[in-house]
Amino acid sequence: MPFYAMEERVPRVHPEAYVHPLAVVLGDVIILEGCYIGPGAVLRGDWGRIRIGPGSNVQENCVFHARPGEEVRLERDAHVGHGAILHGAEVGENALIGMGAILFDGVKVGAGAIVGAGSLLPEGFVVPPRTVVAGVPARIVGEASQDLLGKKRRGTALYQTLPPRYRNELRELSLEEVLIRGKDPLPLGKA
Repeated sequence: MPFYAMEERVPRVHPEAYVHPLAVVLGDVIILEGCYIGPGAVLRGDWGRIRIGPGSNVQENCVFHARPGEEVRLERDAHVGHGAILHGAEVGENALIGMGAILFDGVKVGAGAIVGAGSLLPEGFVVPPRTVVAGVPARIVGEASQDLLGKKRRGTALYQTLPPRYRNELRELSLEEVLIRGKDPLPLGKA
């Protein structure tokens, strides 16, 4: 599993968190209990700090980085979708960052806020609590309803089941174990 020290900066990971072996955790990175860090995620704390709050998830192919003396910070139960980029941004408790969103330096996402997939939040953009933002560049499009927040909580709860499952059940397979021998088990068009 690729964990790297950078000068005096050393990652710290809670034993109840799960970091996939194909993620990269480098430098001043703190990952607290119950977190899930997916394959391909890069948490690069070579200049600034990265802090992943309890119960948060960072899904596949996300990139986190910060300028010197700054921080990427996720509060408790934050949810960051596949391929998002956070550079010096702060995400509040129970907030959701949609797939492929880009958050620049100084962005602050309030508690319970929702950032739409593919959104671009320019430097210093502030998302008030329980607000929905979307677009390129992002703009406020509404309020996070109880129904939307309930869906977000259920999605995050699913990700919170992954750390113990991955720690206990994930195993790498050899090529021999996955080779198809003989007839195609599922021909095209036969889902």
